[in-house]
Amino acid sequence: LPQDVALFLQEFNAPDIFMGVFAKSKCPRLTEICVGILGNMACFQDICMSISKDENLGQVLLQRLCDSDSPTLLETNRLLLTCLSQPEVANIWVERIRESPSVYDCVCFIMSSSTNVDLLVKVGEVVDKLFDLDEELMLNWIKNGSCQSVGPSVDDSPEELPDFKIVPCILEAAKQVRSDNPEGLDVYMHILQLLTTVDEGIQAIVQAPDGGKETWNLLYDLICHELCQPDDPAIIVQEQKTLLASILSVLSAMFASQTEQEYIKMRKGNLIRILQNMEDCGKRSEDDMKKSKEDETGKAEVHEEDFHLKILKDICCELLSNMLQELTKENILEGLNQGHLNEQACSCAFQNLLPLYFTSVESFLEVLREADQTLADNLEKRFPSLKVHT
Repeated sequence: LPQDVALFLQEFNAPDIFMGVFAKSKCPRLTEICVGILGNMACFQDICMSISKDENLGQVLLQRLCDSDSPTLLETNRLLLTCLSQPEVANIWVERIRESPSVYDCVCFIMSSSTNVDLLVKVGEVVDKLFDLDEELMLNWIKNGSCQSVGPSVDDSPEELPDFKIVPCILEAAKQVRSDNPEGLDVYMHILQLLTTVDEGIQAIVQAPDGGKETWNLLYDLICHELCQPDDPAIIVQEQKTLLASILSVLSAMFASQTEQEYIKMRKGNLIRILQNMEDCGKRSEDDMKKSKEDETGKAEVHEEDFHLKILKDICCELLSNMLQELTKENILEGLNQGHLNEQACSCAFQNLLPLYFTSVESFLEVLREADQTLADNLEKRFPSLKVHT
């Protein structure tokens, strides 16, 4: 929508006309079109400010989240995301949503029941943005159950919704978008990561009815069977870095809080493979730096990639170090027999973990000595700092 057309529509009070449509129209396509036009108009800062400050319009638009029509829901969420992405008006919408309990239920209903991948991705982007903007709202949604709110309705008759909890709804949406939309999966994993930034969020994940098993199994399955696989080129870690960082952050938080749970186990080889691929990417980045010495833009891009890879490496190392401390002799023997643990893998792990996680490495080496004395001795030779302390 060109800006001059948007200004023309605003001059002739199009938002007020659309309010009348929302109140009286029984035609879903007409409602969808009107919300879509508002979304296009909101792309321009001054118009977005005008739309956002209109309290009546704001409330009516939030009520559209309870619509039963998927295309209308998609346009409504696109409009919300546009407004939330503009710093000048984002707080207006955050406050409005915080004071509208029905938004929580309607969003959870969509995430838990919709099979429309485009809609699920857009709703995920809205939730991700909301949680990123306002921790208080995130805490409210973590603690929330269903209030006396209105869900999707037919002929304007309220329909009572189940007692939604945020984590199962996020997981259900993630499963729906998993195979069809990698970017959408990235969004939902980042929402889970944001939850782990507060204690209440971690508890919501691990104290679910299944003790967090469903969350762990989904994330573990992604790491073991879809991301950074043995036959993938090392550079794949560049494409998957943000998704891997989110997943490993959640797994790390769960592992640290629920180590006694039987289901919390993971092949260390997967983490080590990620580290190995990052090392290869690091070498590529060094080569790129040399090639782009005279190209400042190229340098900036490489530095940004290095920054994201460093975050991923830090998260990966933290989780790996925690896991190494929990390994028993039986675990190590199983890893050796299955080929997940060998001298090359252990050397890669030590190289990345030392010296920051010295205690974890030392603890692992002590148990490894009981399982395979020769391998332990070889590793001590490769890493003299360990031998001094043993």
